[in-house]
Amino acid sequence: MLARALGLGLIMITMIGGSSGHLSSFTNPTVEYANPLDSLLHSTPALIPVVQHPDKYELQVIYTRIDRDAELKPHFTQYSYHLNDRAYFNPASLVKLPVAVLSLQKLNKLRQQAPVLSRQTIMVTGAAGRCQTSVPFAAPADSDRVASIGNYIKRMLLVSDNQAYNRLYEFLGQQYLHQELGRLGYPSARITRRFAPCDTAANRCTNPITFHSATGQALYQQPAACNPQRLTNPLGRVTKGRGYYAGGKLIERPYDFTTANYLPLQATTDLLRTVLFPGSIHGRPDPALTTTDRAFLRYYLGATPAESGFRPFSSPSYFPSYKKYLYYGRHRQAQPEPGLRIYNIVGMSHGYLADCAYFTDQKSGAEFMLSAVLYVNTDGILNDGQYEYASIGLPFLAELGQAFYQLERRRPRQNRFIEGTAP
Repeated sequence: MLARALGLGLIMITMIGGSSGHLSSFTNPTVEYANPLDSLLHSTPALIPVVQHPDKYELQVIYTRIDRDAELKPHFTQYSYHLNDRAYFNPASLVKLPVAVLSLQKLNKLRQQAPVLSRQTIMVTGAAGRCQTSVPFAAPADSDRVASIGNYIKRMLLVSDNQAYNRLYEFLGQQYLHQELGRLGYPSARITRRFAPCDTAANRCTNPITFHSATGQALYQQPAACNPQRLTNPLGRVTKGRGYYAGGKLIERPYDFTTANYLPLQATTDLLRTVLFPGSIHGRPDPALTTTDRAFLRYYLGATPAESGFRPFSSPSYFPSYKKYLYYGRHRQAQPEPGLRIYNIVGMSHGYLADCAYFTDQKSGAEFMLSAVLYVNTDGILNDGQYEYASIGLPFLAELGQAFYQLERRRPRQNRFIEGTAP
């Protein structure tokens, strides 16, 4: 807390006094600073060790201010730091956001043929090829344990469940996924693999899917499919590090991410914004979601596992800060800030840590978006489990979110929007 207070104090002194140093060219005391993102990063002591080495940590940050007009319509002003769509990072679980969104969109389309389908309909997954696993029909009494699109999305958004992602990746199919990503304005995004040890060819092919009633009646059948188009990485060949472990052995050459998933930080930020603020990105279509779909996504993007009411995650092992990196890091004992809601999606893999979030504070009316990714792999070896998540990455993200939260709480607003209680 002292570090955060000192950092914010330095910013406030600069704002009021126009002191020399990083912001010495600023002369208008009625404006905070030319670039609040750059200023805060360089003025918060706890952030400096990473900010001083942005290339080493492959740091990218997006800060989006939100101001409301007299009708409380939001207006967005984005600032970025080292943002570069061509600087590859492993998106890891960030891809679960577009998969969740497009699953609901596809379900809406299927309802035109089979109106009885819903988020709660039992989904049976078959197996028709290499690296495909099945989920047989079951109608458990506990509705939270049904294999359904709704429950798979809850598992992804609440605790970043990988098997739930695999099932929805297979429901969508690789071809549909990329057709829709392109239509929505993300033509360079690539979601090309399951979170499973499948090769590129196997990932192009997805399982047969059947929706069933609770009594076992087939309601809709989707055959197995293979993407006829071989997707290439828009960045070309992508390698990282100086070596990696495979089969328990060190391979002394860079790890190849060329066929891995690729989702730039800006794309994830924009998609989160279109879910939470439909129609807010000019010239880009929104996903075809219903009002109910958006409320469903919003709730599970913001809920903690325990407070969600989703029984599979009622265990104390799913602590309140489980996937709220930007503010809490991943401290088991961290207690939720009263009035603060964070709607977000995170990623953690191969030394990369990412979080894309929307903050809203019921007490002050503060609201903003913040996205960040950094790489913490000092030894340059991948798959060795030796990443500085706990010592560098998560503390940095926590300090970053807390610094901007304090800044936004103090920032004057002509019109305050106070969000009601989540449904």
